[in-house]
Amino acid sequence: MQTAEIRRRFIDYFAARGHTIVPSTPLVYNDPTLLFVNAGMVPFKPYFTGAEDAPYKRAVSVQKCVRTLDIEEVGKTTRHGTFFQMNGNFSFGDYFKAEAIEFAWELVTGSQADGFLGFDPDKVWVTAYYDDDEAAALWRGVGVPKAHIQRRGLKDNYWHMGIPGPGGPCSEIYIDRGPEFGPDGGPEADEDRFLEIWNLVFQTEELSAVRAKDDFDVLGPLPSKNIDTGMGLERTAYLLQGVANMYEIDEIFPVITRAAELAGTRYGKDAQDDVRLRVVGDHVRSALMLMTDGVTPGNEARGYVLRRLLRRSIRSMRLLGVTDPVLPELLPVSRDLMASSYSEVPDQWTRTSQVAYAEEEAFRRTLAAGTQIFDLAAGQARSEQSGTLSGSQVFQLHDTYGFPFDLTLEMAAEQGLNVDAEGFRTLMTEQRERAKADAKAKKGATVASEAYRSLRSSGEVPFLGFTDLNAETKVRGIIADGQLVDRAQPGSVVEVVLEETPFYAESGGQDADSGLITGDGLSLEVLDVQRPVQGLVVHKVRIDDGELATGASVLAAVDAAARHAACQAHTATHIVNATLRQLLGQGTHQAGSYNKPGYLRFDFNATSGLSHDLQQELEGVANEAIRADYPVTATEMPLDQAKALGAQAMFGEKYGDVVRMVELAGPWSRELCGGTHVERTAQIGLLSLIGESSVGSGLRRVEAFVAADAFADLAKERALVSGLAELLKVQPDQLAERVGKLIAQVKAAEKEIAAMRSREILSKVPSLVAGATEVGGYRLVAKELPGLGGDDLRNLAMEVRSVFGSAAGVVALVGGAEKPILTVATTEAARALGAKAGALVSVGAAALGGRGGGRDDLAQGGGSDASAGAAALAAISKALAG
Repeated sequence: MQTAEIRRRFIDYFAARGHTIVPSTPLVYNDPTLLFVNAGMVPFKPYFTGAEDAPYKRAVSVQKCVRTLDIEEVGKTTRHGTFFQMNGNFSFGDYFKAEAIEFAWELVTGSQADGFLGFDPDKVWVTAYYDDDEAAALWRGVGVPKAHIQRRGLKDNYWHMGIPGPGGPCSEIYIDRGPEFGPDGGPEADEDRFLEIWNLVFQTEELSAVRAKDDFDVLGPLPSKNIDTGMGLERTAYLLQGVANMYEIDEIFPVITRAAELAGTRYGKDAQDDVRLRVVGDHVRSALMLMTDGVTPGNEARGYVLRRLLRRSIRSMRLLGVTDPVLPELLPVSRDLMASSYSEVPDQWTRTSQVAYAEEEAFRRTLAAGTQIFDLAAGQARSEQSGTLSGSQVFQLHDTYGFPFDLTLEMAAEQGLNVDAEGFRTLMTEQRERAKADAKAKKGATVASEAYRSLRSSGEVPFLGFTDLNAETKVRGIIADGQLVDRAQPGSVVEVVLEETPFYAESGGQDADSGLITGDGLSLEVLDVQRPVQGLVVHKVRIDDGELATGASVLAAVDAAARHAACQAHTATHIVNATLRQLLGQGTHQAGSYNKPGYLRFDFNATSGLSHDLQQELEGVANEAIRADYPVTATEMPLDQAKALGAQAMFGEKYGDVVRMVELAGPWSRELCGGTHVERTAQIGLLSLIGESSVGSGLRRVEAFVAADAFADLAKERALVSGLAELLKVQPDQLAERVGKLIAQVKAAEKEIAAMRSREILSKVPSLVAGATEVGGYRLVAKELPGLGGDDLRNLAMEVRSVFGSAAGVVALVGGAEKPILTVATTEAARALGAKAGALVSVGAAALGGRGGGRDDLAQGGGSDASAGAAALAAISKALAG
């Protein structure tokens, strides 16, 4: 049974039983505690906790997921995958254990001819939480024999997200694959033979802190008893397709087949090669799905995970002997396999492929640069006669230069060198622990939601700010240090929830409103406005005067000037987005934005920077749109209708069934947006582009001033131009030509100065050669030349060496200023006698309190003791004499 067919049967089964079909959320989700969506229930988390009202009582979905903790295990086991799909059925206070178990049993064991999955009931085993007698009894009731029901503890049969949130005991379904896969005895005996395919979670508790799988604090019961299930689509597929592991299913194996063809091998021929091919199959698909959902390669967070997946794929192919670009061969195969289930894959293909191919080309350059660094490290290891690359050297190659550890091992073995793998792993472990501690600190910083949920239970806080900047209202609640309080005193900073508000909460890239909340003897300055849960607006305020009390009548007044400036910036952001799509093509997509009064920042996908001419055109077209005085309209409509009209949506944003579409000049600019805007584009006044830069692989950023800030920026530039023109005694329109001539004159002068300096330095050659001494059969020039830099020392040493001709000559020069620099050059005859520049530099640099290395003919090093130049030269002389 094909994977897409299993997916269809699962959805159809639950849709026929009253479940609303919910499309998969993008992998990048607006939850600050998660890097990626890692479970099928993530989009439903607010419904489980009661933070939001569920729009349906039952739901079914096939959710895209990524888990990154087991990347190193990918390819080595039958079940570890980075990207996977989770079939799930959900109940929000509707049905509970009995119905969930009955549904699961029927779908799993019902005949395929009737539309079910057709697993043999005799091969089904289940587990239940150790004290969940109800679940065990229900399983027996549907036909599972008592001998096939096992009880397990918190580590195995209690599920949570690994962060504060919903949790509860669970019951898992396993399939017995047969005695050839391991010993008998159920899941407790062997989880390779008995493979878990489905987990039924009975969500009943909210966790306030999570320290480990079986170590957490329970805040209290959830508002309702819920069902959250997850069936691994890939695991189910490889059982129903009769293959040995998840990498051999129909959505992955064709990539492996193509990779094997490129490598000139066959899957199943060599165990180690098979692991590498499985890594390629998994990682290429995972990278494709991440890039489709808007992730771009980078050095932090999500971008780092994607970069690692792509580079592990390329590295694995290299270890299989393929050094040519591989992603153009492999990525299209994965695209064709996933397109039938996810329409966004072909829709985003142009951008995705550009990002991927650019990343591979960058990594190929990294490999070339890393190879040079490796060669230096290998030369140093040989010169020190240790024969081992240190853990710190290998870690630097990996961490700083992105050089894969496996490739380091391979190249070291080729050169007969050992690698301090233990030292490398120690440093990697320390880095991971730092990352875990940082992640844990971020998770621990998540504010307990109890106070917010309590205030939200009184109803949604209406936002009046689209039409009103002032509103008479009442204080619904006060939060101090995460706790609800009745009163707060002057001088304190607290959070306030009003019955309704004109204040815009930060979202969609737009900064929060500022302003005042006043009452009888009361004055609060609004510092920030956020929506910690949907439907609840929370104002962070400083109490300047009076005592604040719950239930107090107040006047909420937005700073009108700041709001108007924010509206100007936000509408200008939409104009920049539309202009970029007009100039670069409709494949250009927003990757992030930020706007505040007077300023905007806009990120977008691109494989190269904008030329100067293109930047000017961007600014010109944007200002034409401003002068055209387009009306700015906002219309609420069904999500499907907005998409049909071509409205752009942001990756990772969560949209309801009804959305707000902001439109400028009809189809020229249509975006889903909940922000505030000017009524007509001419109200923006002016846009002044101030910069364009790279913010990651395949990701660019433009920044601009708008309105009064744009005029001020241009006035500053005008003043600068005027001052320079007066200084250079030319008209402003002649300034560029005059500056160009000055630059040419400066370059010519610098070239002449460099030539004079070179002649001066080379004039030292005769006296240096004349001062050579005989040491151990070598002619040695050893001289301190304070003030000379590294390039000068190197050129001088090579010039002196050339004078020696066929003689066995060695040149050792010490220069530098605050920190000494040592250069050593040797002739061919000297090297034939055993004098190697790299080894001699290491000897001399040690005397300087530093280190060095390089080739046998030319090497350089340095240190920290500027007074030890004579000692360094003496050490080299002694080494030659020996």
